[in-house]
Amino acid sequence: MKVELKKIDATKRELKFEISKERVSKKMEEVFKEITKAAKVKGFRPGKAPRHIIEAEHGKLAQEKMMEELIPESYQEALQKEKLNPIDFPEISDVKNKDGILTFKASLDIQPEFTVKDYKGIKVKKKKSEVTDDEIKKTLDFFKTAQGKDKKDIKIDDEFAKGLGYPSLDEMRSSFKKQMEIEKERQNRADVENQIVDFLVKNTKLSVPKTTVQRHVDRLAHDTRHRMESQGVKKEDLDKRVDEFVKKIKPNAERDVKAYFILEKIAQEEKITVSQGENLFQKVIGVLLKEATWEGKK
Repeated sequence: MKVELKKIDATKRELKFEISKERVSKKMEEVFKEITKAAKVKGFRPGKAPRHIIEAEHGKLAQEKMMEELIPESYQEALQKEKLNPIDFPEISDVKNKDGILTFKASLDIQPEFTVKDYKGIKVKKKKSEVTDDEIKKTLDFFKTAQGKDKKDIKIDDEFAKGLGYPSLDEMRSSFKKQMEIEKERQNRADVENQIVDFLVKNTKLSVPKTTVQRHVDRLAHDTRHRMESQGVKKEDLDKRVDEFVKKIKPNAERDVKAYFILEKIAQEEKITVSQGENLFQKVIGVLLKEATWEGKK
């Protein structure tokens, strides 16, 4: 087997294969033996039909099966020989079986090679999660407005609270405050996690495959379309809204993919593993947050 490796860019490789007559012939023999055992030929018992009849009736099938088996075999051998670590399945092209010699090309994206530096002790700043009286007042005003057009005629008192299912105004305020603090804490946690990811992406030099970025966009677009359909979005509006979504997320798609590779790399270096039901990348970020340098209240 002859293999020619070509570097297209930082993460894309092309392999050109030439499989010898001897190997192709040997594989064809194996395939014909399998076909002969299963083939039903009128006038002959299973497995007893002459070879020339099997070739005449099943020659095309034999060629297809030979390539279905030989191409993946050759590809895997080349990966080991060239020490390539592909991200996904290859794109096979230019398949030819001429004069008994099989040739084809395989285009593949490989794992980017890079190092992650200074990921311990990342500086992060967390906003306060306390809820102010003014924020509670604004929330109450929102509910007040929702109850009627002229909010001047509606008083925020115990009766108003009971109308919303609370025993008293104080308990409604307390409940709102707890809910708002939980939501603010969630938002602040997400903000801190984004600070970690932004630092890693900004300070790590790596190229990611364009095809991987596009697959990420396509997957998000597919999920969004499915969600919109389940929400009853009209078919005539669906394409337009999905296109708008894609335009919005595309600028950040490369960042997301870079973050994926970086966090995966850190997980490998730190030997971070997950049990069933855990999210590897959330666990990595959790570890980085424990080692982070906090500015402000943790």
